[in-house]
Amino acid sequence: MSGLRLPRTLRLDPSDTFVFADAAEPGEWAVTGSFLFLDADPDTLTGKARAAFRSGFVGVRSLGFSTLVVVSEASAAERAAAVEDLARHILERFGAPDLAAARGAAEEEIAVSASLCHLPVGSVVAMHRTAEGGEIRENFRTLHQRAPGADPLHARAFHFIETDEDAAEEEADLVGLLRDAAPGR
Repeated sequence: MSGLRLPRTLRLDPSDTFVFADAAEPGEWAVTGSFLFLDADPDTLTGKARAAFRSGFVGVRSLGFSTLVVVSEASAAERAAAVEDLARHILERFGAPDLAAARGAAEEEIAVSASLCHLPVGSVVAMHRTAEGGEIRENFRTLHQRAPGADPLHARAFHFIETDEDAAEEEADLVGLLRDAAPGR
């Protein structure tokens, strides 16, 4: 590998398929995608479009959104293919005057994304996008995995506590509580 790094879309669970109108496929090369919102008024965005504006990276093949990206090694050929995929979208969907102009814009987007990858390979990155004073701002954060055993209580859904077996057990009448809480009672 040449030491070249680019972000790839990462899907840890199916939530992106619910959060965004179009979710990126896992493993696509990604860009921040703020250019998709240049003509939008972020204050008027709602629902899935608002979620995409706030936190969506963009897969260059699908133009779908991803909440997370992972820093990945890339070959020069993979980078060139990512530029071509994005350039095709910029030409066909966004009306670039010609392929050369579209390719130039795609190169710039890929370069910005590569600049986020100064982190170790495998680092997971999230983004928060805002509009301030008519400008789009992007803030990034790196998500770190907790070291095994660092917080044993946080990793469990239940925590068991030993008790004295001779002590009286506490009981809760959940059905009774629900019945008493029902409307009209």
